[in-house]
Amino acid sequence: MKKRIIKILALFFVLSFATPTELPAQCPMCKIGAESNLRNGGSAGNGLNTGILYMLALPYLLVGTIGFIWWKNRKQDVDELY
Repeated sequence: MKKRIIKILALFFVLSFATPTELPAQCPMCKIGAESNLRNGGSAGNGLNTGILYMLALPYLLVGTIGFIWWKNRKQDVDELY
């Protein structure tokens, strides 16, 4: 069981590092609007990218927090058995 989890995690990390570092993260309309705004001296494009990264990170933080809390509680239950 542990070997399977380790293999899955290793595959996840390999695939996450194999992806390109710069990916298009906006729909064509948003991209055109942001580029137009940046050409005219605005900063809306930076705000769009920051918002996209925020929305991307939030689910990982929530799942990570729940997993950590579960792990700590599980560890305490196991320690009580011995």
